[in-house]
Amino acid sequence: MTAIRTRTVEANGLSFAIDEAGDGDSVALLLHGFPESRRCWRHQLPVLAECGWRAVAPDLRGYGQSSRPAEQSAYAIEHLVADAAGLFDALGARRRLLIGHDWGGAIAWAFAIRRARPLDGLVIVNAPHPLVFRRVLRTGWRQRLRSWYMAFFQVPWLPEWLLTERHGRAVAAALVDSSAPGTFPPDILAHYRDNAAAPGAMTAMLNYYRAALDFGAIADGPGVDVPTLLVWGEQDHALGPELVAPTAYHVPNLVVRRLRQVSHWVPEEAPAELNAALAAWLRERGLAA
Repeated sequence: MTAIRTRTVEANGLSFAIDEAGDGDSVALLLHGFPESRRCWRHQLPVLAECGWRAVAPDLRGYGQSSRPAEQSAYAIEHLVADAAGLFDALGARRRLLIGHDWGGAIAWAFAIRRARPLDGLVIVNAPHPLVFRRVLRTGWRQRLRSWYMAFFQVPWLPEWLLTERHGRAVAAALVDSSAPGTFPPDILAHYRDNAAAPGAMTAMLNYYRAALDFGAIADGPGVDVPTLLVWGEQDHALGPELVAPTAYHVPNLVVRRLRQVSHWVPEEAPAELNAALAAWLRERGLAA
């Protein structure tokens, strides 16, 4: 297996802690979600490197060892997209593969829709296209019930208190309760609890939701024009499977891989399945070495 290196990269005026595997100017950038970190991609980085990509997973702004702006407005989608663009530039990318899960997927959708930089491929893991998500939220009571926590996260200070008391116990409980047994080993749960309990970190993490009052606004732009792989764990407690099929209307070059017995946390719960889907799709699209 290809070794994973850790270092710091300066991009878009901020400092980002990254895990990295492989070399060269074909850069695969992997964006994590809430409440995880760059370590959620630990199983994918070596596989992508073996496919010919220099695979890079950063802690997003506000998370882990990356810069943590204090203002809520600093977490608006345009800044998050600019972070990804800046990271590609700082890494000297000539070919670009963008991969995102959960909130990282929302950023990846916005990046591709707005065409912030040319992409050779886009991979989304359990993150709905923003226009599909907005439509289903408005018309489907099941998804509104599943998304109750997004409204709760708008409340001042109370979500922070609940999620950080006893050193992030609720964060670990939420991960364990919504995934298959053994998905999150003790050291990874401890890592996520440490991140959540760091001063200012939980407010920064929640500011992603607070700065995104209209998820449909993420889709402002000309649309997705690159080959796209959508991988979906169908046992997702927060995002229903009805969000998948309508994506094809917005993404003409789309391949969907459904994982029927897998939860929201695909990169950590089903790494072998995700890695196989990634490698096969990269080969089919001529994107593997």
